[in-house]
Amino acid sequence: MAEGLLKAALGDGDDVRVESAGVAAVPGQAASRETRNILKTKKAPIKGFKSRQIDRTILDRASLVVAMTESHADVVRRFFPDSAGDVKLLCDFIDPDEGLAGVDVPDPIGCGRAAYEEVAEVIELAIPGMMAELAKM
Repeated sequence: MAEGLLKAALGDGDDVRVESAGVAAVPGQAASRETRNILKTKKAPIKGFKSRQIDRTILDRASLVVAMTESHADVVRRFFPDSAGDVKLLCDFIDPDEGLAGVDVPDPIGCGRAAYEEVAEVIELAIPGMMAELAKM
């Protein structure tokens, strides 16, 4: 969901490449129905999305790695220590006044549409901060 929302915010003219991968993803799965529906309503559809696990190739291309949870960030830091400095939590990009700094964003899989909508709202709060960070690079 974060991939689709960030791509939509950046627009077609931006030269930033946005990719997503998980630390425990089952490779080749399509986005969930709830994710596709939410992204469609937000005019941020992702076409041809297939899940994949994070790996050295992806990290070598990355200027910024955004993790949804501290445990996911720790996995990346532990298995790819040379990329540790690039890893940040999604909520670290949200205005501190929102009170979400350091908060984990849980995977909404199996929790119903309301959980997906809540996650989308949190991601959308982080997008301005991610865009500002990318603009510095």
